[in-house]
Amino acid sequence: MKVTGIKQFRIADPSGIGGGYHIVKIETDAGISGLGEVGIPSWGKAVTGAIEHLSQLVIGEDPWSTETLWQEMFRSNFFPVDRVYTCAISAIDIALWDIKGKSVDKPVYKLLGGPVRNRVVCYPHIAGSSIEELIAAAREVHEQGWKFVRWHLPSSDESFPEPGVLEPRESINIAIESVAAVRDALPDIEICLDVHTRLDTTHSIQLCQALEPFKPFFIEDPIRAENPGSYEKVSRKVNLPIAAGEQWSSKWGFREAIENEWIDYARIDLCIAGGLTESLKITHLAETHYIDIVPHNPLGPVSAAACVHLCMASTNVGVQEMPKAPGSFATDLFPVQIGFSDGYAFAYDAPGLGVELNEALAEQHRLSEEDDFLPRMTRRDGAFTNW
Repeated sequence: MKVTGIKQFRIADPSGIGGGYHIVKIETDAGISGLGEVGIPSWGKAVTGAIEHLSQLVIGEDPWSTETLWQEMFRSNFFPVDRVYTCAISAIDIALWDIKGKSVDKPVYKLLGGPVRNRVVCYPHIAGSSIEELIAAAREVHEQGWKFVRWHLPSSDESFPEPGVLEPRESINIAIESVAAVRDALPDIEICLDVHTRLDTTHSIQLCQALEPFKPFFIEDPIRAENPGSYEKVSRKVNLPIAAGEQWSSKWGFREAIENEWIDYARIDLCIAGGLTESLKITHLAETHYIDIVPHNPLGPVSAAACVHLCMASTNVGVQEMPKAPGSFATDLFPVQIGFSDGYAFAYDAPGLGVELNEALAEQHRLSEEDDFLPRMTRRDGAFTNW
């Protein structure tokens, strides 16, 4: 079996619920195809070019050679690749694993070592224009069976949806009030607060120390990701679980934080960090330090499936990010998706990832060639701050 072609689909979700997706489809001479997903779809043209470039290494090769192909894609231009290329590598690698599973009539999780659990507990995204609306959203998903809730650090005008103005001290005060209110309203629910890299080290430490009485499950991305060594200061002064890593693009990005045990949960993004091949290595590295994975999954059904297959085959799993329940959105575009029930996702005993793409519909809803940017946040003086 040989790879014969690589197609790309930059798609606007026709339902309007899921945003956009950058999907890769790899075809073979055996008539078996596989799907992968790009982790930063807003970098569309850059990643499209990287995938076209890497296809020169992949077309004509055996899709079972995932380790060899990963090494060649990562290292063939001598200089280590950046996040643009790791997004491309990730999508290609995930699609190759999908092909491998289909070629032997096995789900991917069985190729990764077999299931250690039957289902994976997940957390959804919630939002609201006020603390009252946030509580109502938390109560709604709790009544649907979710065991967790997650929301962003709010902007200074209590705008839990983005964007807005973010002044750190004001935002911190609102965040403390919101966590306290949700904890009081739903004492048994697990709370995940995503700082989203919006605060500096000192402000994040102040926030975390104030949140200790409310026992959140974790605080996510309390600081920016460019310098992993800064997590040493956070870990020394914070007595709450810290989750980080969604912006790190290979095992080398995670190495220092895992080996020094500066984080409690590894936020691997399978669609940025190198696909299943690399994410399995990061997971095993984390296991040696008793660090659980919490895979980052803000994307579509292909990303969700890849994450759940990894979690089903890994012992060290905390919780899986799942913004919306699989099967509740984009069902025309992805008519076959993984399963979901009562706050848990699971992969069926079906070949590959268990996701199918309606290629004709995808063609009808291609995104324009113009790339876009994510929302922007500012301070009151007009200075740019991370969204």
